[in-house]
Amino acid sequence: MNIGVIFAGGKGVRMGAGLPKQFLEINGKPIIIHTIQLFEYHAEIDRIYISVLEDYIPYMQELIEEYRIRKVGAIVEGGETTQDSIYNALKAIERDNNENPVVLIHDGVRPFVSYEVITKNIQSVKSKGNAITCIPCSETILLSRNGETVENVPYRKETHVAQAPQSFYLKDIIAAHDVVRSRPDGYENMVDACTIIRSLGIDANMITGNRGNIKVTTPEDVYLFRALLQYKENEQAFGLGLTDLIETRINKAKTKNAEDI
Repeated sequence: MNIGVIFAGGKGVRMGAGLPKQFLEINGKPIIIHTIQLFEYHAEIDRIYISVLEDYIPYMQELIEEYRIRKVGAIVEGGETTQDSIYNALKAIERDNNENPVVLIHDGVRPFVSYEVITKNIQSVKSKGNAITCIPCSETILLSRNGETVENVPYRKETHVAQAPQSFYLKDIIAAHDVVRSRPDGYENMVDACTIIRSLGIDANMITGNRGNIKVTTPEDVYLFRALLQYKENEQAFGLGLTDLIETRINKAKTKNAEDI
């Protein structure tokens, strides 16, 4: 079983809007619905769990009904931090499932991950134990602790940008969270699941993401989001849209027919 974990517990402070950014409507649809539908329509995703701010749970439920999202296992209350929100969703999956499913942890405001990247995440977990989606850096990265002087310049070819999903077997990532949560500093400086497992010395296996997989965080990102949507509609870009979906379902049907013969 493969389960999408969509975390959307943020308040959207950097967006400067009165509504959390995940609920802003772009082209008549909330950003989080754009994101969830990618997992809803993916043939290999069996269920979806969503964590949101407590006050927005009823609204999230309304959206799920309005857009006919069928795979949702539960909508859970977000926590004090992003990692708390993710942990709440993981524990809900653990309560609801006797199996040890693959969980794909994905940001609710990353609405352009490709179907291919979702598939590669699942394959990597099954073959290597986990998957960290990332892309090579296209610009030079500078390291500086004081923000005023450059201390180090890593080789660009050795630098990558982490994206989402970040995927694991459920029991493995819950165990890693439990260790971190037991420490005095808890989730301090733990920006994502990759940070968590690396802090424990666990190898993190990289898979290449798609460059259109942006995170909608600032007002400028909204303009980029709209442009990408237009591009997607015109060119079926980034492996998204009906073309990729239809091909996935056709291949799955061919495999099933071959097995039945």
